[in-house]
Amino acid sequence: MGILGSISIGINPNLIDGGSLILSWHGVLTFVAVAVAVWLVARWGGREGMNVDSIYSVAVWAIIGGVIGARFLHVIDFWDEVYKDDLISVFSVWSGGIAIYGAIIGGFIGGALYIMIRNSEWFLSLWRTVFPFMGEANKANLPGIGRLADITAPALLLAQAIGRIGDLINGEHFSTATDLPWGIIYTHSNSPGIFRPPTHPAVGYELIFDLVLLAAIWPLRDRLRPNGMFFTLYLATYSIGRFFLSFLREEFNEYFGALNEAQVVAIIVVIFTVPLLVWKAQLVRPTTNRA
Repeated sequence: MGILGSISIGINPNLIDGGSLILSWHGVLTFVAVAVAVWLVARWGGREGMNVDSIYSVAVWAIIGGVIGARFLHVIDFWDEVYKDDLISVFSVWSGGIAIYGAIIGGFIGGALYIMIRNSEWFLSLWRTVFPFMGEANKANLPGIGRLADITAPALLLAQAIGRIGDLINGEHFSTATDLPWGIIYTHSNSPGIFRPPTHPAVGYELIFDLVLLAAIWPLRDRLRPNGMFFTLYLATYSIGRFFLSFLREEFNEYFGALNEAQVVAIIVVIFTVPLLVWKAQLVRPTTNRA
């Protein structure tokens, strides 16, 4: 415990800090989170008869899309402050700077595009024309976009919770001050949050929210039709929670008055997902044998 009954975190945010080699807790736990999510999706998908190798293939493109999306939203948010005058740094993903919403949306787009393009006639024809030496181009046994997204949703929530542990250790997401006994003080000299007064552990709240939301929607994972509705439910409920939790975050940029980028994206996601759920989602009896 620290001063005023607050919680003191004195962990070096860099797990490895050897001059040019820097490895942060955030980076390590992000890698762990992605690995756990991919492993769970492959395991759950395999139980439903999906081709596990195909799931891993989709995962590669989902990860690529997630990285691009996460960096894209971050760059937009800090364009004037950082990137407008330093375009090269836009591509320095290893230096930090990602947005979780970009990872979620970009990951979905990357995986979905791969599934749609891989078995399309124009791609197979292009392969036969340009890469005949690579062998015959046949259609892959790929999972459906909607069902794979449904399986991915709970794995994403768990991965997000794991990633937030790294955020909590690093102290890179500033929050509003508080005199509550669980306010956080960062004491390590490498922490971005050093010298700040006790603040709300906003990313810690989100970690708890992710796990509570996972427990709340888990019973519905095999009860929503058509395929894709469980993933839609995940997007809608997470966005509602993230919108309100973001009021505890201190952001450099605000939009439409006092909203930060994550809140704006959350509103857009809710506008699309909630009507879709109302219009299309159906609650059915659970089944363990779905295509």
